[in-house]
Amino acid sequence: MGTAIVATAGVGLPFHVPGLRTVCTAFWALSLALLTALLVARAAHWTHHRDQAKAHLLDPATAPFYGCLSMALLAVGGGALVVGGDWIGTPAAIALDAALFTAGTLIGLTVAVAVPYLMIVRPRVAASPVPSQVTPVWLLPVVAPMVSAALGPLLVPHLPAGASRESLLFACFAMFGLSLLATLVMLPMVFARLVTGGPLPLALTPALFLVLGPLGQSTTAVDKFAVFAPGVVPAPYDRGFAVLAVLYGVPVMGFALFWLALAGAMVVRARRRGMRFTMTWWAFTFPVGTCVTGAEGLARHTGLVVYDGLAVALYALLLAAWTVAAAHTARGLFDGRLLAAPRPVLTG
Repeated sequence: MGTAIVATAGVGLPFHVPGLRTVCTAFWALSLALLTALLVARAAHWTHHRDQAKAHLLDPATAPFYGCLSMALLAVGGGALVVGGDWIGTPAAIALDAALFTAGTLIGLTVAVAVPYLMIVRPRVAASPVPSQVTPVWLLPVVAPMVSAALGPLLVPHLPAGASRESLLFACFAMFGLSLLATLVMLPMVFARLVTGGPLPLALTPALFLVLGPLGQSTTAVDKFAVFAPGVVPAPYDRGFAVLAVLYGVPVMGFALFWLALAGAMVVRARRRGMRFTMTWWAFTFPVGTCVTGAEGLARHTGLVVYDGLAVALYALLLAAWTVAAAHTARGLFDGRLLAAPRPVLTG
């Protein structure tokens, strides 16, 4: 999903660069290839290690990461409609997105309920108090429905006119509410953990960027509601979505920039104290990408140049983050470091 967002965010930038759409389409194709390879590898692993797979599914420490599966399916599916049709054709892009959106949404809704349930009935045994165990990773299960809410409207024009379009748009709006309210429950716990418990372990510090996910994705979602509501949702609710896109998006984007500055400062601190590359560095990509698409939507609805500039600046940050994470991942795979036994977690 960190690769797919490079494609979908890039095509929405407020300027035309020759060849940019082709590059974005190539990023989407790469994300589709990576998703296919990971799904095949995961299926093979589950087939040969069923007991281990079951243990991971039922472990409240690892179960939150299954929200990433939902978001990956949704991100690649949404990219198919945005840019993938250039290479595979519009009918194939619609069919692919419909399949991935359906699968990703079903998985996301299941995870959003099942993971909090597991965390309640199967709490982890730890010597430290519960607040000190809170991390931004806890947000992953409840953010997945927000990705469905932001990408589902892309399918609205491809449905038969009438109730089916309206039903999909309102279903996405319901998932927006589900994810938003669940995030509002979780986020104060994360912030309180930082203020009262101190910095996260060094290796986990990049996970602070995960908080940007629900902020940027929800801003993107209200933009999509406003874009696709006219002609689908009866008046005056269609105009209400346009108002919501601004009245909700502007303050939330402001908080996202605050969190970006705070999380960035914490990452710089952790890096100076010896933070090494881990796969958590991919948290620098997708969450920042959602802020790019959110800023693009605000630029569209407000007409303010400042949001155009913000989208460009955040996209430059996204490209830098993707390049660093991808280079370290490739290097780690080739020299075997990512396949080696895990190192002790550093604290600081």
